[in-house]
Amino acid sequence: MHLPPQQGVRPCAPYRPQLHYTPARNWMNDPNGLVWHDGEYHLFYQYNPYGNDWGNMSWGHAVSTDLVHWEELGVAIEATDDEHVFSGSAVIDHDGTMVAVYTSYHPASGLQAQSLARSTDRGRTWTRHPGNPVLDIGSKEFRDPKVFWYGQGGYWVMAVVLALEWKVSFYRSDDLLSWTWLSDFGPAGSVDGIWEVPDLFELDGRWVLVVSLNPGGPAGGSGVQYFVGRFDGVTFTSDWPAAWVDHGRDFYAALSWNNTPDGRRRWIGWMSNWADAATHPTDPWRGAQSLPRELLLEDIGGRPCLVQRPVAALQALRSPDSIHVAGLDIPPGVLFRSVPEGALEITAEFAPGTAERFGLVIHEGVRIGYDIVRGEAFVEGTPSGRHAAPLSADGVRSSTDGVRSSADGVRRSGDGLRLTVIVDASCVEVFSDRGQIVFTEQIFAEPGSAQVGLFADSGTALLRSAAIHPLRPKRA
Repeated sequence: MHLPPQQGVRPCAPYRPQLHYTPARNWMNDPNGLVWHDGEYHLFYQYNPYGNDWGNMSWGHAVSTDLVHWEELGVAIEATDDEHVFSGSAVIDHDGTMVAVYTSYHPASGLQAQSLARSTDRGRTWTRHPGNPVLDIGSKEFRDPKVFWYGQGGYWVMAVVLALEWKVSFYRSDDLLSWTWLSDFGPAGSVDGIWEVPDLFELDGRWVLVVSLNPGGPAGGSGVQYFVGRFDGVTFTSDWPAAWVDHGRDFYAALSWNNTPDGRRRWIGWMSNWADAATHPTDPWRGAQSLPRELLLEDIGGRPCLVQRPVAALQALRSPDSIHVAGLDIPPGVLFRSVPEGALEITAEFAPGTAERFGLVIHEGVRIGYDIVRGEAFVEGTPSGRHAAPLSADGVRSSTDGVRSSADGVRRSGDGLRLTVIVDASCVEVFSDRGQIVFTEQIFAEPGSAQVGLFADSGTALLRSAAIHPLRPKRA
């Protein structure tokens, strides 16, 4: 089945984004099988071919040459009555074959095991391995294999979760068919929810282990944590406490691309939250992926921290009619100006004055800024149609209306704050101080609220500089 290309799907529905990948129709959740091959970035994902709710889990498929413009190819590996196709990864075997390693879920027994499928035509068609499953321990909570080539040892490594035991198990293989257990990591970090979708990769001389969990995230519902340490081909050892990947509410199942041509580490995440994903008011699709992000490790406050930035290809979409402002005093209250309709990239650098809080306003009521008194960056607001339980400043559910996510310990630019904000229909991504702190949010505001504002509470602040760039993707 071949569906219309993603770049041809115009955002006619009020919440359809232009830049964030959405399928033309039906339910989508976790990214799967991220791999670069023969000039294309492949994005597989959990997909229901038959409806707008979770079910009939199969692998959908899209490709891109630049991580910005996506072509939807339809269903890659489809569920059967006996086997649903849960999350997993993809690699390029030594003969150039694309191999998907995924979790087989068997509805009759409830058992989960790891299976293979192969493609010799760049992921367009797939053949299941006749000897599936290739790894079965008789468990109902054994899933989400991330496989990569461990060059130092000359073998394949699989990271896979034991979801209810809060463990990541590591296996090795020479041929992707026979797997030998190496070690387990965990429990560690947050164990407030089940563990899912592990990823393990080397980054800037250290190893990073990423684990999603649900619930227990920093803004309520699902979230993603990471550990930085060492991997010797057998055992992962964490050298620092776990930290959150994203302090917003809508970033889950983050997975990085294998086999990138330039060796840079890039990833993407499902832009939703299991606490309310089924109620998002979108039709005929439900579910979006985040913008792809480049990953770095930087030493901040005595520990290595994961830094995320939008991929550079996004800058090529900037419209020539950008708006630039510099040296603007922000009085107490809120200043608004109209901006072009469509996707926006907003960059801003602030210096504090006497204000206790200052920053940006989008969607007529969503505030993104810095709280001097609390020492935290935050995103908060009360847009109509927001389908989420409200949060207090410490990330615990409160009884007030709206959404609030906060992050302590943000390192500001001197004595100010630097923000990059992507606004794309309901999709909002906030990168504070060049990606040291990130918030990802689905905010279903009233359509047509094309304004950007500045605010300062209980005093004044200074906008050192700002730019508002309309982002215009190419159309097929």
